[in-house]
Amino acid sequence: MQNTGNIKGLILINPYLIPKQSVDQAERLKEEFSALNVQTEIIADGFLSSGITNGKLNSALNGVDFIIYLDKDKYLSATLEKCGIRLFNRHDAVRICDDKAETCICLAGHDIKLPDTIFGTLCYSAESSVPNSHADKIAKRLGFPIIVKESFGSMGKGVYKADDKDELLAIMEKVKLKPHIFQEYIGFNKGKDIRIIVIGGKAVACMERFNPNDFRSNIATGGKGTPIIPPQSFIETAEKCARIIGLDYCGVDLLTDKDGNPVVCEVNSNAFFEGVEKVTGVNVAKLYAEHILESIKNIK
Repeated sequence: MQNTGNIKGLILINPYLIPKQSVDQAERLKEEFSALNVQTEIIADGFLSSGITNGKLNSALNGVDFIIYLDKDKYLSATLEKCGIRLFNRHDAVRICDDKAETCICLAGHDIKLPDTIFGTLCYSAESSVPNSHADKIAKRLGFPIIVKESFGSMGKGVYKADDKDELLAIMEKVKLKPHIFQEYIGFNKGKDIRIIVIGGKAVACMERFNPNDFRSNIATGGKGTPIIPPQSFIETAEKCARIIGLDYCGVDLLTDKDGNPVVCEVNSNAFFEGVEKVTGVNVAKLYAEHILESIKNIK
């Protein structure tokens, strides 16, 4: 690896709703870059430093070698990338992962098993009611229980399970003004999934998450993690998802069908790694920092 003393980077987080995990993530990355003799700064006001002047995009954040983009603002990431700044992850990858519907569309047709999915019809009027017939059609295609996901959300938020038509209609009313999807319930291992961290196209850490009290396995909803060496098919699926979407770093959440095959639940471009580091002992932050430096070594 090249002399890193003159390399500078930024770690960009959202300025408003900042979960503790996001701040911890940024601090861990800053710590590992410092150990590699790389200067980084954590900032939360990148949107105020960029815009359009005299008809041209500009950003005061130019002058750095990379930005680790821990935000989900697609307008800012597009601006920064068009200004020539190398983002980790890139704009398109963050945009695809942030939208659960778009993630499904991107991965479809690549010989990857996904839950059967129906894209919700977006309602533009709060006064309009969800037609009974829509619930009937969804139930006929997917069967109960049915998982309903708001297209934008993380840490298990905006994810619901409908066990019958009445519950489905109630959820549909709740999410009708938001982009959302309906998916078949993969319930072979209820409340359990496998989180695989992929960096530079290679799986580096894996844990099984289990929540005995909820169908969602997220640590944020009470799930607990244990280290695991998953079957090779799970590792290959996670790596394939990262490659298709174009991710430098991600966490791929995989369910298991009744035949033991991996089913992609979600792909997270800014997956928190504190939990998987504690569970597995793998220094994910260091591996990510090393990948970033290797990726930009020919730019300087």
